[in-house]
Amino acid sequence: MKMHGLGNDFVVLDARDRDISLSDVFVRNIADRHRGVGFDQLAVIRNGVEDAHLEFYNADGSMSSACGNATRCIARYLMSQMGQVDLSLTTDRGTLAAKDMGGGLTSVNMGLPLLKWQDIPMSEAADTLSVPIDGTPVATSMGNPHCTFFVEDADSVDLEHRGALVEHHPLFPKRTNVQFASLLGENHLRLRVWERGVGVTLASGSSSCATLVAAVRRRLTGKSARIDLDGGTMHVEWREEGVWLTGPTMHVFSGNFTQDYLESAR
Repeated sequence: MKMHGLGNDFVVLDARDRDISLSDVFVRNIADRHRGVGFDQLAVIRNGVEDAHLEFYNADGSMSSACGNATRCIARYLMSQMGQVDLSLTTDRGTLAAKDMGGGLTSVNMGLPLLKWQDIPMSEAADTLSVPIDGTPVATSMGNPHCTFFVEDADSVDLEHRGALVEHHPLFPKRTNVQFASLLGENHLRLRVWERGVGVTLASGSSSCATLVAAVRRRLTGKSARIDLDGGTMHVEWREEGVWLTGPTMHVFSGNFTQDYLESAR
């Protein structure tokens, strides 16, 4: 299946009734937007102790523990399939609750943020509220590492250049997602995203969550905010039980790989 959340796009494989194994080469070939399908992340739905278990892969073939928009897209698909308005999904991040909010909106609880340097993880002890990098970003983990810069004008940032540099900064041994955010008004942020293992993306759920957490810690916003990304608007709320991510989803099409493609891509 091809799905997207605000242009943050995914290939989703349903492996609940079949055995699907993925090599990093196969993932990268599917990610090729000219010779494959193309995606920011690939997600696999597997049977689990809850309603389903999800695995996530980046476009470079590496694995990720969290993907907020893919989780929301899959939650919408499964709720429609099961005739439910809420469900529980397991990921390497833990158990995530999802809800149908009506009006085409789906929410997922992305869990509590991790704020200690060793949990991000970072390569050495550092203040995660003022990381010692030019621009003094905020480091956060939402199950995957994030580095958030607050700038005067996010649209003026050279995202491809700065994002790539920070992703591979030695302070982040597992690399990091990179965000540039600017305050537009009360509880209203503009956000642009460079995703680890992907590059520039139109939207990112976990990045939106990490940015709200960083903004709250910097006392720039309250615990609920509107976040405008290149692909559209997300709403994020940091509650006692976790960070809730809400927005629209789209299931674009369902299909099958040809046997010729499978043989060539593996």
